[in-house]
Amino acid sequence: MTVAVLVPHDVPTVLNYYVPDPESDEPPHIYIIDAPAGKKRDNIGREPHDVVIHDARGKEKEYDLSLDTSGFQFVKHVSQEKEFDDDERVKNVYYKEVEELLKKETGAKRVFVFDHTLRRTEPDFVSPEGKVIRGPAEAVHVDQTYEASVARVHRHLGDEAERLLKGRVRIINVWRPIHNPVAHRPLTVSDWRTVDKEHDLVPVRFIFPDQRLAGVYSVRYNANHKWYYLSDQTPDEVTLIKCYDSEVDRARFTPHTAFLDKTSPKDAPYRESIELRCLVFDTE
Repeated sequence: MTVAVLVPHDVPTVLNYYVPDPESDEPPHIYIIDAPAGKKRDNIGREPHDVVIHDARGKEKEYDLSLDTSGFQFVKHVSQEKEFDDDERVKNVYYKEVEELLKKETGAKRVFVFDHTLRRTEPDFVSPEGKVIRGPAEAVHVDQTYEASVARVHRHLGDEAERLLKGRVRIINVWRPIHNPVAHRPLTVSDWRTVDKEHDLVPVRFIFPDQRLAGVYSVRYNANHKWYYLSDQTPDEVTLIKCYDSEVDRARFTPHTAFLDKTSPKDAPYRESIELRCLVFDTE
């Protein structure tokens, strides 16, 4: 057995990968609202596997990490928004910042932010204002299947979709810590070049009441996967996570998940983060 050699901030941990649900013979799915009577919300099994998360800080060039090579990129970006506690301000101020950031980093001509999610380390809970705050996603996944990505363009851009789909289309998740450097449950991303595209991806259908086409890829374990994170990632550092690319000769996505870092100080603040998912077009 080969023992991984750790550098100072590399972290041994456990990640949850996909396994079939032995109680279900249906294709993998998740009911987004309410499951029918007598059915479970999903039929996705999880299997923990030991991995090492490599610290990319200061080694981005050495590891050749970028959106088009590995499927993700770490970028310094200072936002005017600090609290992210007002949805209207997030949409009116932060969305515009992210649009400009993605144009600068990718050369895109047009960016459409289609949603954002706030997360905390604790499990999902309801705030005093009645808003559900989601916890970190703790299973390896890709945010969109290829088919669901194309459907996103049709859903949000309507009559412009066919024209835009003739050019390059990407979906990029822009992930940022809030308030403090990340200690508990950091984000880790896997290098596209280490993913077996034929074996590792498991399409999972999202079932909505309106039957829209939506879904993610769950991911099977593969010992070749190489995982990275940015140690002590601050609110002025964002992770760009590629979820889809219509171009086939470069990285098209990156699996990702939160992970447990047992080396984090126990008294460090809980993780808070915001992610924006964006359609990125090379044409106007």
